[in-house]
Amino acid sequence: MSNRQQQQLLFVVSAPSGAGKTSLCSEVLRQVSALRFSISHTTRAPRAGEEHGKNYFFVSQEQFREYLAHNKIAEWTEIYGNCYGTAKETIHAAGEQGFDLLFDIDERGGRQLSEAYAAVVTILVLPPSMEVLRKRLIDRGTETQDSLRTRLQRAKEEIERMRWYTHVIVNDAFAKAAEQLKSIIIAERTRHDHGSIEVLLNE
Repeated sequence: MSNRQQQQLLFVVSAPSGAGKTSLCSEVLRQVSALRFSISHTTRAPRAGEEHGKNYFFVSQEQFREYLAHNKIAEWTEIYGNCYGTAKETIHAAGEQGFDLLFDIDERGGRQLSEAYAAVVTILVLPPSMEVLRKRLIDRGTETQDSLRTRLQRAKEEIERMRWYTHVIVNDAFAKAAEQLKSIIIAERTRHDHGSIEVLLNE
């Protein structure tokens, strides 16, 4: 394994639906250098406007099962019959090119990565309150009363499962939350940068 891969950090950002993690990730990717978004493989069909290799790597069920059988998947889950996962090659290739990776995945994926890789940083994004989350979901205009209740209950369950995450960001003001996420990434990079010590000692 190269020195760069040993230093590579995997930043896992998780949140209940409506907390704003996707927008935060997009903003931080724009601001932080040497950081790449981890593109997942999925067996679901592309939606309108989605591109292979940009939004997801779209593969068949057979291909995905083959990746699993040959231990080529770092983390994965199945949702409504469709598989989603991160290929080990995605992580390896980014490390070889000098990039840390930012993951927008759920708690199960975060736990799988944390068990498989040493330098995983877990970050939980929360709404300021359940009432604010409720309003954000309503403002989307896509929820019925029944689906809204289901989503809010699921959000509480997801938050409970993610108590073990290392960092917590309350997204009450977008600019502040984005700055906090950026600060976590910078701080974790300095905490893990033992390569600089080795360079000096070997001069």
